[in-house]
Amino acid sequence: MRLMAEAPPLIHLPQLPRELRFAFVEASWHADIVQRSRDAFFAEMARAGFGPDAIDVFDVAGAFEIPLHVQRLAQSGLYAAVVGSALVVDGGVYRHDFVADTVVRALMDVQLKTGVPVICAVQAPHHFHEHVEHRKFLQQHFGAKGTEAAQALLSTVAGLRGLDARR
Repeated sequence: MRLMAEAPPLIHLPQLPRELRFAFVEASWHADIVQRSRDAFFAEMARAGFGPDAIDVFDVAGAFEIPLHVQRLAQSGLYAAVVGSALVVDGGVYRHDFVADTVVRALMDVQLKTGVPVICAVQAPHHFHEHVEHRKFLQQHFGAKGTEAAQALLSTVAGLRGLDARR
């Protein structure tokens, strides 16, 4: 696993139209960690020329609620791509690996059914500890994942637009 101190150079991408819109759906649980993903995503999107006015943020309770919101956003026709971000931890009624797997599969289904790219920044550490060191590590990790989510989104949207242009 690689944590980045500073963002790497952007991948060379074809120019994307500035009128494109994107959605970011984040779970409210462990907001101090999950929001690091959003902040890094926004920073990387700004580096690519897409400011905060191009990105709508939607808060949901937890990871389980993300796929339905993502599906509705993808079906709306308003967004070129949608991101889902959450931290899934041990405890509760369901095992964290079950929840994470269910959410990831549902997000994959949404993008395959709608044709709208869905970028997954849902993370499920093997063990979650409430101590300061672990939370600090996860905040850094989520920052890296937010940057990676933006890069994946940009390259996926550009790649699909390139395929569409060949028709």
